[in-house]
Amino acid sequence: MTNSASQALPAFKVAAVQMASGPNVEANLNEARRLIAKAVEQGAKLVVLPEYFPIMGMNETDKLAVREQPGTGRIQKFLADVAREFKIWLVGGSIPLVANDPAKVRNSLLVFNDQGKQVARYDKIHLFNLDLGNEKYHEARTIEPGDQVVVVETPFGRIGLAICYDLRFPELFRAMKDIDLLVLPSAFTATTGKMHWEVLVRARAIENLAYVIASAQGGYHVNGRETHGHSMIVDPWGRVLDELPRGSGVVVADINPAYQASIRASLPALSHRTLTCTCCDKSA
Repeated sequence: MTNSASQALPAFKVAAVQMASGPNVEANLNEARRLIAKAVEQGAKLVVLPEYFPIMGMNETDKLAVREQPGTGRIQKFLADVAREFKIWLVGGSIPLVANDPAKVRNSLLVFNDQGKQVARYDKIHLFNLDLGNEKYHEARTIEPGDQVVVVETPFGRIGLAICYDLRFPELFRAMKDIDLLVLPSAFTATTGKMHWEVLVRARAIENLAYVIASAQGGYHVNGRETHGHSMIVDPWGRVLDELPRGSGVVVADINPAYQASIRASLPALSHRTLTCTCCDKSA
């Protein structure tokens, strides 16, 4: 969307949902619905769920048992039904979909419009790998990476899609081209999140002069994992508009396209880029 088009749009409310999901899919769906309703009560027209919102299993392989074929399954039906019921655009966090490798899943972000129709899918590209001795994660063992940069056209502007660990790779966001908002469902660990999460979220907002809606898992999980939380909405100047440190809840903020256009006019950094790379110059 162009700056002039942005200026024509009125301000609107968005929400990031924070959860501490467990291994029971039905319980997680019920909690997600409760929190979505809470966001809608506060006027949100675009709602973003966290990564792994339907399941944080006891083992990494648990998500294989609930993976779905694209376009069918109770999790996808839930997302479509809720978007339609509340007449919102819904970013469905991430859910496990079938992969080419039968021993793995795709970690997929689905976007539904206010009619309950799926309009975009993004498969997580960068897979988390951490080894701190007593704390280890190796997503590539159970997740098959995606390879496509995805931007979706919406009534709210062009929205770039990313998931959690993707946040650490700024070239992904440069490749998105002319985005107005970024959505970032996440499940950052408490260990890395303490020092890295806010810095990275705000950096992506500042360098892209875009709003960032970062929804997170936040708290202790029955599998023993602790996630960082601190779901937040950040404006193009890097200002945190709302934040939730821990536990289930929602953060809500106004997105002001006219303000964003004025920031981009005052600081036209996106037009000052002179260094290029093949990955950043792909069309999204």
